[in-house]
Amino acid sequence: MSAFDDVIAGNAKYAAKFRNSELTGRAARGLGVVTCMDSRIDPLGLLGLKAGDAKILRNAGARVTDDVLRTLVLAVYLLGVERVLVMPHTDCGMSKVTDADVHELTQRHGVDTRSLEFHTVPDQDAALRHDLTRINSSPFLPPGLPVGGAIYDVHTGKLLPVDLS
Repeated sequence: MSAFDDVIAGNAKYAAKFRNSELTGRAARGLGVVTCMDSRIDPLGLLGLKAGDAKILRNAGARVTDDVLRTLVLAVYLLGVERVLVMPHTDCGMSKVTDADVHELTQRHGVDTRSLEFHTVPDQDAALRHDLTRINSSPFLPPGLPVGGAIYDVHTGKLLPVDLS
């Protein structure tokens, strides 16, 4: 028995009912969403979207890292993204540890991660504001690209918009 038998079986059921072959890969609603990898977040569902409407970029803490910026450049110039929502969430594991904590934890397992930056989030509001500013000031993205931020509350399902001003 493989460690992936359950997901392969789940895919067989999904594929039997698959109806999205007409989608092009472009963001039909022009939206890019940067959010966390937390499995409690259903980005399409909570935003009232469906498959094909948006490009979803997920990483720990919903941080706008160099890789996220690279992906946003591709999304904007190749895949129809015309606006970006950065959406971290409440009760995020990245706000409960520091980079040093993660390094110590991995060291206990014999893995040296000191060359990695984890972008932990000591102050979620400040991190979100920093990341919004990073997108807005990026020389790689078009000036005036609409960029918004909101914190998703995993306990209520509500978005809490954050005003950058």
